[in-house]
Amino acid sequence: MSHAFPGPEESTGRRPRVRRGYVLAVLTLIVSLLVVWHYAGIAGERERKVLQAEFTSGSEAIAAQLRQRLLHYELALRGGVSLYWSVARPTRRQWRDYVGGLDIEGQFAGMRGLGYVPYLRRSDLEALQLAMRDEGLGLFQIRPQGAREIYGPILLLEPQTPPNLEAIGFDMFSEALRHQAMAAARDTGEVRLTAPVDLLQDAGQRHDGLLMLAPVYANGIQPANVQARRTAISGWVYAPFNARSFVDSALEPYRAGQLIRIVDTGRDVGAERLLHEDPGYAGQAGADVGHSVVLELYGRQWRIDFRPRATAAHAQDLSDRDAVLAAGTALSLLLFAVVLALAHTESRAERLAETMSESYRRSEQRLRNAMLHSGTGIALLDAEGRIVEANPALSRILGVASGSLPGTRFSAQFLDPEVDAALEGSPIAPATLQLRRSDGDIRLVQVVVSPVPGDVGSDVAGLAQVEDATDRLRAERAVRMLNRTLEARVEQRTHELTLANRELESFAYSVSHDLRAPLRTVEGFSRLLGERFGASMGPEALDYLSRVRNAANRMDALIDALLKLSRIARDPLRQAEVDLSRLAEEVMAELRQAEPAREVEVSIAPGLVAGGDPALLRNLLQNLLGNAWKFTAGRAPARIRFERDPTTEAPAGMAAFAVADNGAGFEPAYASKLFRPFQRLHGADEYEGHGIGLATVRRIVERHGGSIRAEGGVDQGATFRFVLPACPRPADASD
Repeated sequence: MSHAFPGPEESTGRRPRVRRGYVLAVLTLIVSLLVVWHYAGIAGERERKVLQAEFTSGSEAIAAQLRQRLLHYELALRGGVSLYWSVARPTRRQWRDYVGGLDIEGQFAGMRGLGYVPYLRRSDLEALQLAMRDEGLGLFQIRPQGAREIYGPILLLEPQTPPNLEAIGFDMFSEALRHQAMAAARDTGEVRLTAPVDLLQDAGQRHDGLLMLAPVYANGIQPANVQARRTAISGWVYAPFNARSFVDSALEPYRAGQLIRIVDTGRDVGAERLLHEDPGYAGQAGADVGHSVVLELYGRQWRIDFRPRATAAHAQDLSDRDAVLAAGTALSLLLFAVVLALAHTESRAERLAETMSESYRRSEQRLRNAMLHSGTGIALLDAEGRIVEANPALSRILGVASGSLPGTRFSAQFLDPEVDAALEGSPIAPATLQLRRSDGDIRLVQVVVSPVPGDVGSDVAGLAQVEDATDRLRAERAVRMLNRTLEARVEQRTHELTLANRELESFAYSVSHDLRAPLRTVEGFSRLLGERFGASMGPEALDYLSRVRNAANRMDALIDALLKLSRIARDPLRQAEVDLSRLAEEVMAELRQAEPAREVEVSIAPGLVAGGDPALLRNLLQNLLGNAWKFTAGRAPARIRFERDPTTEAPAGMAAFAVADNGAGFEPAYASKLFRPFQRLHGADEYEGHGIGLATVRRIVERHGGSIRAEGGVDQGATFRFVLPACPRPADASD
């Protein structure tokens, strides 16, 4: 076919159309660029507003987190105030235990400690110094020295790090900024923050520190007016912390895109003072995005200024306008990439075909190796169930030569008449079949036949796997027979145990009725003999008669104790949530009523709860607290404690408790004998009892799935530590 070249007329007619196309293309480009530029400006302004809104929301969340962290600190102080309300004057050990439980280093980053500052008049200071000297704590000195009407020295400060020990004795009430916050907390009854101060722990360094103070009033009651509060104030619980460390730990996970500056605006101390400023904050002062939050915090006013980080500010500059322009360039490059990709398609297709051929060859080789070296017999089957190919393992299982299997029917190797139906019915699950080897041996094998796709034009339609399971199935049969034997033995042992329990119940009945009748006869006739013929009997005979009666009574009491001990193991458990603190108070009230003249210091921790049988747990506390009451006789002062045991690691779902006293104690070498029936480590003439109480305690604890142990020393008191369920078990739980 020929191509005609255009003549002068045609060329003249086409040239204007080509020029109009160029003009149209240029106009289209200009118009499109103007539209894109206008849209980019609108999108950029909208993006800036969105960024500002997101930044403001994030900044408000950070400020709320800062307030929340200060509330966390306030709760720690409130706990210290509650400790001072619960006891007249906590000991150093009690204060140390409370602060240690807070885990200041892990939970309150930046906090240097938690302390107590008493409100002392001059006479109170002298009395405190005398009391501390009598307690062996030495002379309590106050810094700075000098006579003042009111003192506020640091009395307790934990943890006892060297800087904290150096700070003890400093009169905080004598320093202006601390005095102002302490007075504000006293007059308002609320927690107050100081203005930025130099912490005593940072001596020689310039760090902005803060003190949080909570007032403590006498009797734990906050008066209603200012004058009454000034009269009732007894001190402050306070926490010193470093502002920078506090802010970094509280806000670092929440302010990836913000730079923060915190300023104490004063309100009651004068000029503003910088509390914290992130590095690089000043360099972002002119950023378009920013936010400020003013917080009223514990009598102080903080202004928190937020600025975007350099990376965030750079990201803000990337508006939609730049994105649209970049998208246009990207589309042009994409078109070029499409053309270039078409040029390389053929060569890439050829390389892909070569790779697939090599992959197929390797896959075929792996299959061949797997069949050759597999310990399981494998055969490839055609659509009619004939063996196309078999591995050596299948030949060994069948006991035939390797080359004799191809072409034979796979089902012909088995004795089962319905083998074809069995194989078709279990294409995935193994079928257990019988086969006869060439040597006449009958074996049990497990067969799995699954369909597999073959190559194009290939006659392979299935894959059969044969595993010789004769030895394993025989072993399983032997195990099942052994299990049936074991079940019979268990049933026999259960029957024997039932008979033993019935004999024990019969024995308990005999003890309760048959043995007690002769005892009562001996006691009754001994009493009548003493009443009727006591005048004619000599002192020695009366003494013998008294001993007979006492022995009979003790035997009767021992029988009662044995019956109670046996009933603990027989009666079913009633599961419930038991208030151990209330039970302990009731038991102690009964003991006090029995011996009102005794003076015993009793400490029962509140809120002790366990799961179990209320009657048995009351019995447990009666024995433990009764022992403590009995063996503290003659002690001055006598002390008994019932509390949660922090030294015992209880398993999951269990709780540890302890009953301790400062009584006669026991020899530690004989601690294992305490929980045996009738084992007494003290003479009957020293302390009354039958030796059954602690055996009863152990049986109650073990019935609840717990454990108990005893610690103590001679004349050093005794401590019984035991574990009970933390909450009641389900109603149908086995006991």
